[in-house]
Amino acid sequence: MHSPLVVGFLASSALIAAIGAQNAFVLRQGIRREHVLPVVALCALSDAVLIVAGIAGVGALIAAHPGVMNVVKFGGAAFLVGYGLLAARRAWKPKSLTPSDTAPARLAGVLLTCAALTFLNPHVYLDTVVLLGALANEQREGRWLFGVGAVTASAVWFVCLGFGARRLSRLFAKPSTWRVLDCVIAATMIGLGVLLATR
Repeated sequence: MHSPLVVGFLASSALIAAIGAQNAFVLRQGIRREHVLPVVALCALSDAVLIVAGIAGVGALIAAHPGVMNVVKFGGAAFLVGYGLLAARRAWKPKSLTPSDTAPARLAGVLLTCAALTFLNPHVYLDTVVLLGALANEQREGRWLFGVGAVTASAVWFVCLGFGARRLSRLFAKPSTWRVLDCVIAATMIGLGVLLATR
């Protein structure tokens, strides 16, 4: 039988590695080398709080009140579509895609966007609070060890994604590459937003 620590690490890794709004944002910040540490720290801390909440039983409470998820669902959908349109706008104007031509964004604004992409996304709650919370509680006495594994996987993922993206900086020195990335981000965000709103 596998240790709850290992099970938690693997379960969290499988869920968090999916392409989504939060991961796309962390990747972009990493490539730009802009406020990477605070963004990575915020994402890892947010996941830790949500995972702990799920293990503590909040997941069961949310599942019993679907109205709460509906509010988050439509708010999140609107935000994702809006962010996707901003990415499409960046892709349309090449001069805004080159880091040297773009003034660094303020830390407060970057963290606010990161927090919105995290907490306005219903999938975050379904993955961390509901699903990981349920899996953790199946471990019974080992549920908190499961949580340690899940939180560790989240931290490792965001550190690798944020700081590993720097290796792509030469490739992204070309405005055309930024255009491609922003087109992918725009399609991902708008697609997720529409999917959320129509489910």
